[in-house]
Amino acid sequence: MVIIIKNRIFKIAVLFVFLTAISLNAQTTSSDSIVIQYLTELGIPTTYNNEVKLLKSGTEKFSDLFEHIRQAKHHIHLEYFNFRNDSIARAVFNLLGQKAKEGVQVRALFDAFGNMSNNRPLKKAHLDSIRALGIEIQKFDPINFPWLNHVFHRDHRKIVVIDGKVGYTGGMNIADYYIKGLEGIGQWRDMHVRIEGEAVSYLQDIFLTTWNAVTKQHIEGLDYYPFRPHTDETFGNTGIAIIDRMPKKTPKIMRQIYVKSIDAAQKKIQIINPYFVPTHSIKKAIKKALKRNVKVEIMIPGKSDIKFTPAAALYTANKLRKKGAGIYIYNNGFHHSKIMMVDSLFCMVGSTNLNSRSLRFDCEVNAFIFDKTTTAELSEMFENDKHDSTLLTKEQYKKRSAWKHFIAWFAHLFTPVL
Repeated sequence: MVIIIKNRIFKIAVLFVFLTAISLNAQTTSSDSIVIQYLTELGIPTTYNNEVKLLKSGTEKFSDLFEHIRQAKHHIHLEYFNFRNDSIARAVFNLLGQKAKEGVQVRALFDAFGNMSNNRPLKKAHLDSIRALGIEIQKFDPINFPWLNHVFHRDHRKIVVIDGKVGYTGGMNIADYYIKGLEGIGQWRDMHVRIEGEAVSYLQDIFLTTWNAVTKQHIEGLDYYPFRPHTDETFGNTGIAIIDRMPKKTPKIMRQIYVKSIDAAQKKIQIINPYFVPTHSIKKAIKKALKRNVKVEIMIPGKSDIKFTPAAALYTANKLRKKGAGIYIYNNGFHHSKIMMVDSLFCMVGSTNLNSRSLRFDCEVNAFIFDKTTTAELSEMFENDKHDSTLLTKEQYKKRSAWKHFIAWFAHLFTPVL
């Protein structure tokens, strides 16, 4: 009997040591390592021969983009939700036309619904004049009424690939209001990123897959992939994973990776998003992070180009404020950036809004950047933007009129389709 008891005590002790070891290992595994491993399991590689530059305004983005377009030797690929028919678009197409005359292949793709929703759309005459410059330009999924299903699964990505070596992605379309602002809204804040290196191959994959599906062409080959099968050219050591959401191929991918990143957080999460009405799984992950005493800060715009969404976003954000999140209402124009920083270790820049439209329906692309310096630069921007923001408090939320409270409640009912 004594021997049996001793054996049981020994087994319990061994089990306790084993579980303690697992717990300690989980605590010492950094959040970026957890996310990189998760991406690997999903078949999404993280490449390290990369260099990144953050472009934190429209002026920075277009100045940088124009400079690299001028240097193009073989091809320029552009994929946008829309090209607004304004001064910036004209300058872009004129420059692309010059490159086409030099023998550079130029292909541009835009979303048909995004073009229609634009207050200055490209019309047939514009497209004819663009094609006359030697530019191939095509619509993604033209809308043929009365088939209303075409309003779903739009191409909301923002991608540029130059010679397969330089890539751009982020939240900005081609429009002059990223520089000039908009009447009634003011300054339009947004974020883009320029990537040089191996990760550009994955942006190229996205573009060519979509382009070939739309045009029925077969554009392929190593001329478009200078890093495949191998290269001796080095750019840097920044880790980057490109996440592509395709409605029928990877419908849950963006939600899953947001949740995994938030679940992995151990110290701090910072989010800026213009249409903050996240799905249930993401809200649940944020609440769990708050329970773990992770510091969560969320910045949403006080003004928007879509009038109904800010009310729903404020309602959702206030619910998270009650759970302990710090909510900042940005007042200096419209903050349209879609970024997230975790534990000062890694960050995300992309086209994905934290709403059902982006997370459940549209084609989207995000760059996960595993780099402390880049993450610190975005966090510094967040801290600076707090000076132009109002910290949401219980008293401030209660001060709102009964009508505004009703509108916020009513608006949040539509979050599954916003």
